[in-house]
Amino acid sequence: MEFFKIRRDIPFMRHALVLNVVSLATFLLAVFFLVSRGLHLSVEFTGGTVMEVGYAQPADLARVRGVVAGLGYTDVQVQSFGTAREVMIRLPAQKGVSSAQQSETAFAALKKDDAQASLRRQEFVGPQVGEELVVDGLKALAMVVVGIMLYLAVRFEWKFAVAAIVANLHDVIIILGFFAFFQWEFSLPVLAAVLAVLGYSVNESVVIFDRIRENFRRYRKMSTVEIIDNAITSTISRTIITHGSTQIMVLSMLLFGGPTLHYFALALTIGICFGIYSSVFVGAAIAMWLGIKREDMVKSAPQKGLDPNDPNAGASV
Repeated sequence: MEFFKIRRDIPFMRHALVLNVVSLATFLLAVFFLVSRGLHLSVEFTGGTVMEVGYAQPADLARVRGVVAGLGYTDVQVQSFGTAREVMIRLPAQKGVSSAQQSETAFAALKKDDAQASLRRQEFVGPQVGEELVVDGLKALAMVVVGIMLYLAVRFEWKFAVAAIVANLHDVIIILGFFAFFQWEFSLPVLAAVLAVLGYSVNESVVIFDRIRENFRRYRKMSTVEIIDNAITSTISRTIITHGSTQIMVLSMLLFGGPTLHYFALALTIGICFGIYSSVFVGAAIAMWLGIKREDMVKSAPQKGLDPNDPNAGASV
């Protein structure tokens, strides 16, 4: 299925150097903000108080969030839990204030706002739990990266594996840089979105790399640059359909999913946009600069009727 047919190849690689310089600058800025500002970690990572409050009627989450925010908390996680009448609230830890004092103060404000509110559960998430989550998250990220590299090295060639992983890590670091610069809350759903972007971005890279391999086998007189330009141009229609439909779904979560899904959808939105860019201009360009060539994709085979043991009998397919 194609929306349109492009008859002439677009010279993407002609601008690869300039666009990769821009990518490098953006990447370095993201690293700078990560180091200088750091991530605004949520309760799951830093520790804090988790409360479960019950209501007689379906709870108004925006109203509950406003009451808690009135106590001086910012980016408080408030979401339905189980049913619409049960609300889970996560409060970040405060210096000099115990978990019991936090929950008592917050519940008093909620009780004042709605006399029928009842405290169902209250517990403290310690820093040790947060540290374990950070370690587990980094392990998950490392395993995804290693798995992608192994898959691409076996499926294609090591140069494609290096190019794809550089492009994918480029996307991840830029997402984290946005969260560090704007100090958006980095929670477990956001971490899940980052891991999803890794898998989503590599899918686009695999499609382009597969078309490059086909082109090397099909067009023997084309140069490597022409092969790559043709591969990217021929997959544009597929890219529009796939990423366009995915982005519509993600935007619906971003606009109508409420605060609970806001940062999750925001991370996916950034990842999808930069995923397209990196697959075309970063991954393909790095593969080109690493010296990908026809011989890497097409193995030599003996010609029919010649002695396969003769060292001069082979011919390139």
